[in-house]
Amino acid sequence: MTTETRHASLSAILRGVRIPTSVVGSHAHPGWLDVAVAAADRGEVGEADVRETLDDAVDVAIRDMEDAGIDVVTDGEMRRAGFFTAEFYRHIPGLAAVAHERRLGAPGHDQQHRFRASELLSAPRGLGVVEEYRLARERTTRPLKVTLPGPFTLAGRIDIEDGGVYPNRMAVAEAFVPLLRDEIAGLADAGARWIQIDEPSTAIRPEASTSFADLFNHSVAPARDAGARVGVHLCFGNYLGRPLARRSYRPILDQALRFAADELVLEFANREMAELDIAADVTAAGRDLAAGVIDVKSYHLETPDDVAARIERLLEAGVEEDRLLVVPDCGFSQTARWATKPKLRALVAGRDLVIGRT
Repeated sequence: MTTETRHASLSAILRGVRIPTSVVGSHAHPGWLDVAVAAADRGEVGEADVRETLDDAVDVAIRDMEDAGIDVVTDGEMRRAGFFTAEFYRHIPGLAAVAHERRLGAPGHDQQHRFRASELLSAPRGLGVVEEYRLARERTTRPLKVTLPGPFTLAGRIDIEDGGVYPNRMAVAEAFVPLLRDEIAGLADAGARWIQIDEPSTAIRPEASTSFADLFNHSVAPARDAGARVGVHLCFGNYLGRPLARRSYRPILDQALRFAADELVLEFANREMAELDIAADVTAAGRDLAAGVIDVKSYHLETPDDVAARIERLLEAGVEEDRLLVVPDCGFSQTARWATKPKLRALVAGRDLVIGRT
């Protein structure tokens, strides 16, 4: 994908901004949101209370990003915060929750929610992301990125044991493609011009398939047709701040460069800036790179100098400045808000230091 064939360049969206700052997606929850989620789980609040709570949570997330000076914001994915929110599986009929086999001991990835399908996957009313976008768009004048998981990642929560509807995870992923296409088409129709697909499972399961790019490309075709900017976020897992895979992009680089995406969103800070050659390969291949330079899995609070040093290492490695954005390594949903806010400020201040030196 050359510069001439890209649908939505950085310069077209962020005129005059050098090394734009953004976030990967989720924002840290304010403490009161967890209280509200627990109250909703107990049935103590009504639908109007839920709407007001989620509106307020989105406002907080956007305000924190704007206060820090972030150039491209999200809604913080705050409407995906708990039981009563618009989590994707709740929009799909015929799914039943599967009990965790392990309920005791240290919390881990094996204790995340899982579902079993009793019928073919469908989303008669969509997956809820279009409404999330519309509500967030009213709350900020800054460029707004909307995020949603990719088909293989969504498929990872569907149990395929005991002779279910689908024979394997790839079949489930293929079933999610038309649902995502419809949602992405709806986002494009609603005016979304920056759409990011989160596919951490690509990096977590590099041995699973050679079809990740086909799944992705079929899913995002409506966005490409509408001229929207498309990003893909590839990480190694962040539940409770813990990765779930060997942390190397090398095994999936060829696959990732087949994605019909303007931008690859990759983590570097928590890996001590390893694989900088891959960072340079991404921009040399004609893609923008949103490079993670803030470690969301550590409570070390980066200084602007820390961030500037990481950005300068990317540039020294051959990453093209006009194709570089800087972001945290992953979303902040697993990070306390007291740490998230100074990390965001350091991200912007560190970028500014680099710009001031060149």
